[in-house]
Amino acid sequence: MNKLRIALATAAAAALGLAALATAPAQAAAQPAFLAASQMPPSSTPWTATQVFAGVPENGGVLCAPYKIPAQNTRYREFSTELDTNGVQITTVARTEADAVKLVDTLRKALAGCGPLLERQNPGLRAVSASHGKLAVEEGAWVYSLDTADPQIGTTDIHLFSVGRDGRTVTLVRWGQMGDFDDAPLTAFKTTTRTAVNKLWT
Repeated sequence: MNKLRIALATAAAAALGLAALATAPAQAAAQPAFLAASQMPPSSTPWTATQVFAGVPENGGVLCAPYKIPAQNTRYREFSTELDTNGVQITTVARTEADAVKLVDTLRKALAGCGPLLERQNPGLRAVSASHGKLAVEEGAWVYSLDTADPQIGTTDIHLFSVGRDGRTVTLVRWGQMGDFDDAPLTAFKTTTRTAVNKLWT
């Protein structure tokens, strides 16, 4: 795709301390779980998934929300099919739950205003953003779409986004391909979003 597709003291106390040390490595190693390729919306060709990487993708996060997700305590996995359909999941663990709430609000605002922003940045581009409601999963997840058309090069793209939260953990999922909104698997993407949030700490 073009730039649009493209674009985490006492003996009793001593005993407890030893127990804590015994469990500390497992706790320290615990990381939020990611979607598997098979959990992306159905496609006519199979999805493949990369390994999970530390930080944010090279484009700074996600279309319309670049550099809003901090690289620290963040990991991501990218997805693709043979038919130029692609996606990404980015998950970050905030320092506090209040920080996580703030990040969700920031991402939601960026996704809701994505279309107008892209039109200002790219004269001639037609871009329409839409909100598709809140999903009842953990602390909630919100779904958005972005439908773009570039008359100069004759391309159309459709993207679906979601951002959800489980405690201090925020996850963003993106799906995209050539086409328009009629081609988007919105219902299946909502299922993918519920799965992504539910499995973060299962």
